[in-house]
Amino acid sequence: MKTAGVLESCVYAKDLGAAEQFYKDVIGLEVISREEGRHVFFRCADSVVLIFNSERASTEQTWVRGAPIPMHGSLGAGHLAFRISMDDLPVWREHLKRCGVEIESEVCWENGVQSIYIRDPAGNSVELAPPLLWGLE
Repeated sequence: MKTAGVLESCVYAKDLGAAEQFYKDVIGLEVISREEGRHVFFRCADSVVLIFNSERASTEQTWVRGAPIPMHGSLGAGHLAFRISMDDLPVWREHLKRCGVEIESEVCWENGVQSIYIRDPAGNSVELAPPLLWGLE
């Protein structure tokens, strides 16, 4: 048995308003759901990025049609990597500069592929990387 891919990924943030602005305006994701103080969810190509307030997600039980959603949460910085075109690296550098987002690091990996690391407002590590980083087309 084998999965078909990652459906959703999650990081945590206390200030969901700042997280929403960052992922919408800087990363370019579309908001698909939000619950004030609890979560904001984004469409990202054929998957979903979830941003939860870990204080609520780890302490408040939620239910859907009589079934409990397992509580979860995390402390400390998480990590997300977004797929970008290798040709778009210079465009992303300029976009981040215009948005006032500092590039934390640029890495040239052993296979010659480069990626850019930035931080979201909650301190999560956000990477912009071409799929060739992992040998994907």
